[in-house]
Amino acid sequence: MENKEDNKPATVVEVVDQGPLGIKGSFILKDLKRGSESKPGEVWLCRCGKSKNKPFCDDSHKKND
Repeated sequence: MENKEDNKPATVVEVVDQGPLGIKGSFILKDLKRGSESKPGEVWLCRCGKSKNKPFCDDSHKKND
């Protein structure tokens, strides 16, 4: 799906090596566990499992264990 005005994708997903998953653009994020829904323009999701704010990244992947 593209934005017809400027031919850019409506949503872009960026995978950061050893880091989070970035989602930018027009999307809906549903949190079934918390029963909430948000429509942010940009969000970074945890992939390492260390975040204290799951599903969102809090940069815990950068800390040495």
